[in-house]
Amino acid sequence: MAKHSKKRRPLRTALRLLAAALLAALFVHWDNTAIQTAWFEPVFSGLPAGFDGCRIVVLGDLHSAWFGRGNERLTDAVREAEPDYIFLVGDLVDAFREAPEGYAETTAAGLADIAPVYYVTGNHEWAAGDVPELKETLEARGVTVLDNRFVTLERNGDAIVLAGIDDPNGYADQKPPETVAAEVCAQYGDPFWILLAHRNNLFPHRYSLLGADLVVSGHGHGGLVRLPFTDGLVSTERTLFPSYTAGLYEKNGSVLFVTRGLGNSGRTFRLFNRPEAAVVILKSGESES
Repeated sequence: MAKHSKKRRPLRTALRLLAAALLAALFVHWDNTAIQTAWFEPVFSGLPAGFDGCRIVVLGDLHSAWFGRGNERLTDAVREAEPDYIFLVGDLVDAFREAPEGYAETTAAGLADIAPVYYVTGNHEWAAGDVPELKETLEARGVTVLDNRFVTLERNGDAIVLAGIDDPNGYADQKPPETVAAEVCAQYGDPFWILLAHRNNLFPHRYSLLGADLVVSGHGHGGLVRLPFTDGLVSTERTLFPSYTAGLYEKNGSVLFVTRGLGNSGRTFRLFNRPEAAVVILKSGESES
């Protein structure tokens, strides 16, 4: 009996390893496809009272990913958040894979049916090419493309400024962020203003110096792998233990919000870092928490 039991041990071990591998594969699949709605409430002393409680859904780095047919799981998650505005902060498509037919049109139309949508390019749009055509496609489906320009948003009798810049991968002669910031101040004085800028890693030494009250970015993918006590394991530039990859930060009097994003580029994958539909609720410093 003892010899018979020993013969069975390799088979049992193999079955256990196979079961563990299958469970790990299922977890990684779920970790890369199950959308997580995450909530954030930054507080600003200069926020106009009419924007206290303003709810913004921030989506970034889709990289041509489908979440259900026609991205219905994504639009359902956004609709449930009941946003006042939706910000798309770049890398809607991916440079290393062809977007499914009708991807940009379907995604844009689904989101624009929920709330006003504002979009800026990321590095992948420019690497993939046909950016002017993509911008026209999004505009035709109700999305406002902020390519180095700004608009006013109104809520409850108050107004703020929303600016957006094209990614540095864009045209060499494009208007620099510093010029956009100067134009905002020239036209409005010292308004409360938000800047949509794809690259999170440019915040500490550049975007935080522009004077925006809030900068909204993507690009960091949450550091790809989220480990305890870290801000991610690997940056999208392939450096170890990056910062400014997910959530709220502050530097030089400016607040940064970075979404972990939704998709993956090329052969990358997420670990302990589910796709994120971020809900940012603006709070006035004078409001009760």
